[in-house]
Amino acid sequence: SQLPGSLMGKVLHINTDGSIPPDNPFIGRPGTRPEIWAFGVRDAQSMAFDAQGRLWTAENGPMGGDELNLIERGKNYGFPVITYGREYTGEPINGGLTAKEGLEQPVYFWTPSVAPSGMTFYTGSLFPEWRGDLFIATMSPLFGRKVIRLVLKETPEGMRVAGEEFLLAELGGIRFRDVKQGPDGALYVLTDVRPSSPAGPDKILRLVPKKR
Repeated sequence: SQLPGSLMGKVLHINTDGSIPPDNPFIGRPGTRPEIWAFGVRDAQSMAFDAQGRLWTAENGPMGGDELNLIERGKNYGFPVITYGREYTGEPINGGLTAKEGLEQPVYFWTPSVAPSGMTFYTGSLFPEWRGDLFIATMSPLFGRKVIRLVLKETPEGMRVAGEEFLLAELGGIRFRDVKQGPDGALYVLTDVRPSSPAGPDKILRLVPKKR
């Protein structure tokens, strides 16, 4: 993730024809791939733009340390130099270092893992109180497999999570692969059930306001 000549663990910025945009931050830097927009990403499972055009990623950590990051041009998000996760053996990564000058902190992180999958910002009218909130599907059995709703707030120190709500926990730990807003303003959630599970087959769930 930190090697400038590798595309692993990076956010890339390219044109639709495969050419390199002239505003990429590392163009002309020796040994650095010009496609790179940001460094130090662990395992981005999904990306989404908010209403202001800012790019967000939901990233699986190793063992714990799943992250929500606001991706900005030329910045380094630290993995594996800093992380809130551990090796799968349980040993600390890089001595357990979680912060270092010049490396970005996540907007939010989860330990133990939630295993984030697809995500979307809600912009519809069916749930006006949810407008602008971020929804993330999760797949971790340790977390209980829910859809996470995050309320984001801009502060003088940057974007912060001001609230967190768990949805669909009553379904008993089904893995949720993706969540998207439909043109009708409803939220659509894709389940990912193992073939041997009694909860199968996979479903697309439609979330709408409760009738009164």
